[in-house]
Amino acid sequence: MENSRTRELYQQVILDHNKNPRNHGKMKGASHVAEGYNPLCGDHLFIYLKIDKNNVIEDITFENDGCAISTASASMMTSALKGKTLDQSQNLFDQFHRLVLKELNPESEANDLGKLKIFSGIWQFPSRVKCATLCWHAMRGALNKDNSVTSE
Repeated sequence: MENSRTRELYQQVILDHNKNPRNHGKMKGASHVAEGYNPLCGDHLFIYLKIDKNNVIEDITFENDGCAISTASASMMTSALKGKTLDQSQNLFDQFHRLVLKELNPESEANDLGKLKIFSGIWQFPSRVKCATLCWHAMRGALNKDNSVTSE
């Protein structure tokens, strides 16, 4: 996090999405499901997707037992991916992954991250990177019909 204002915004967003997660809950009739687990901290989640005939994410939800960063990341990811094509979702996965590893500078490189840019400083806390990316790996696992993924 570059400055105290950015840090404060980051904390506010994380706390808001942790206390009021969007798209939280089990989805009935999901076409794709995956379980994600982070053995280092115990974060555990399920991702549910409903993909339409045009390969668009019609709906996406999650259930979890995890830290604030894991919950906030899943909440923001589900909001960002709803209505996206599978190709757009893969592109966003790649951008987010590069962001949290400090391989993408959201201020100088073209990207579609939007509000997800809030995670740009998490690379400074390597153990938290796995918390932020667990839901993304589970989402990709669900799309690839890999029903169980870890953050390892």
